[in-house]
Amino acid sequence: MVEPRPNPLGVQKFEVIEFASPEPEKLHQLFRSLGFTAVARHSDQPVTLYRQGGINFLVNETPDSFASAFAEKHGPCCTGFGIRVADPESAFETIMANGGENVEGDIDSLPLDCPRISGIGGSVLYLTGGIEDIEQHFEFEPGVERNPEGAGLSFVDHLTHNVYNGNMAQWAGFYEKLFGFFEVKYFDIKGSQTGLRSKAMTAPNGNISIPINESEDPKSQINEYLAEYNGEGVQHIALYTDHIYDTVEQLHENGIEFLDTPDTYYDVIDQRIPDHGEDLERMRRNKILIDADKTDPDKQLLQIFTQTNIGPIFFEIIQRKGNEGFGEGNFQALFEAIERDQERRGVL
Repeated sequence: MVEPRPNPLGVQKFEVIEFASPEPEKLHQLFRSLGFTAVARHSDQPVTLYRQGGINFLVNETPDSFASAFAEKHGPCCTGFGIRVADPESAFETIMANGGENVEGDIDSLPLDCPRISGIGGSVLYLTGGIEDIEQHFEFEPGVERNPEGAGLSFVDHLTHNVYNGNMAQWAGFYEKLFGFFEVKYFDIKGSQTGLRSKAMTAPNGNISIPINESEDPKSQINEYLAEYNGEGVQHIALYTDHIYDTVEQLHENGIEFLDTPDTYYDVIDQRIPDHGEDLERMRRNKILIDADKTDPDKQLLQIFTQTNIGPIFFEIIQRKGNEGFGEGNFQALFEAIERDQERRGVL
């Protein structure tokens, strides 16, 4: 558990994540397949609110808007996300006094009327005071379950940024200076041909984590993302579940495709994490990864990653059993699996 730190802005949690695409129907299909329900429509714009547990996604189809311009530049994309703070107006004033920047572009077309600043890659970082700041702009579908459980995903555990080589410290400083985040992990991962560095920043209360990745290797998966996305942005979004096997099996049925993990990974789990207590065959069948704390192997986490499904963006499904890390023990295996995929596609 992350020890609480001074939290002058009252940073609480991820509130909402907004998406756009030149082919929005693919976003609708993806979110339905991930177990989300379209619970509400924006009162004034073609924006749909998808919900599952405490996770809120927006699909923004507004023409001639900030979102459409962002999608024109990046393709299928994450146009922004919202962080809940104690007092959005006060937080905005503090952030701007500390060097925050206003959003550039057609801000009048944004779907949420709350304070916002320029975030990663020029996306929008909304400051909300609660879910009512989202819901006030939407009309719920008649008779809809407003808090559907879906496939069992309950909240956004973390999301990552991919940045240009040399910018990791700058973006870590952005969250530290403006929001009081602090560094909890630093990784330096090397595959057979490429490598990456990652610095994980966490909010004062521990409820928001944002690992920031960079690489100096031109052909690395980080730089492949930057080339495809045409800039820095959100690399993946980790969604939490209390029952990862049930969730993943449901998502498999729904047609979600996951990153493949070699069978050899499972052959050594009993040696790597003795007495892990998991159903190894069910884990192998579903290609779920397991990691344990080096100093306390009883603290474990289970995770799995989807194939890229919003341009170069993908999702992670994660369940924690006392482990507050990011699956560091799996990073090498995952990194090498992605490299193998790059080799198959001729990138490496």
